Amino acid sequence: MFRRWSQQPVVQPLPSELASRCNFGLAAAGVCTAVAAWSGISDRPVQAAEQPMQESPQAALEMLYGGNQRFADGKSLAAHRDIERVRAVAPRQAPYAAFLGCADSRVPIEIVFDQGFGDLFVTRIAGNVASSEIIGSLEFGTLVLGAKVLYVLGHTNCGAVSATLQAEEVPGQISGLFQHIRPAVKAGKGDLRRSIEENVRNQAQLIAESSPVIGRLLRDKKLQVAGGVYDLGSGIVTPVRIEL
Repeated sequence: MFRRWSQQPVVQPLPSELASRCNFGLAAAGVCTAVAAWSGISDRPVQAAEQPMQESPQAALEMLYGGNQRFADGKSLAAHRDIERVRAVAPRQAPYAAFLGCADSRVPIEIVFDQGFGDLFVTRIAGNVASSEIIGSLEFGTLVLGAKVLYVLGHTNCGAVSATLQAEEVPGQISGLFQHIRPAVKAGKGDLRRSIEENVRNQAQLIAESSPVIGRLLRDKKLQVAGGVYDLGSGIVTPVRIEL
């Protein structure tokens, strides 16, 4: 398996470095300043125990799948879930993967991939749809925090996809999700499982193609976009092929 932790301190980018990186994606200097403040960037070196080493995107993806296999096999390490880890990452976060997942209570992403505090940057919304707010959050998780993998995770028997498939009247603002999911339902031709897979694929492609920030990271080979479907019964994540 891949070595997860470096033996040397890793220095987080300083505000001046962040500003230069923001030139291609975050237009205003004021935005970059706000982002720097949000991430807690300072000139203090980060100790090795606080964040993972800068693995390649493929290595990071393998770490995720290895964690899911442990979880599904009932052999979770459950690392980084104690108060010592909480204290270690309190000054600064450096997740190695960023996620767009469904808000379903049965899919706690850190547990599904056998990760802990500070390992994953997670956004969740019903139907795992890529709204502008979600995409902006994922830009932060990848560009600023340095996540190497951007993963879109769907799950079996997804209620949002099922409701879109049924196309029935629903209360409140729930139907606002349908517009994001309908292309997948159309491609799925009435099959729920296929529609869920298509939705993962569509949302991943939308993120990659609509965000110049993420697009630049992909072109520079600093990021990999991936996707999969979590089985509610077995705990296994099955990869979905993403073509970019």
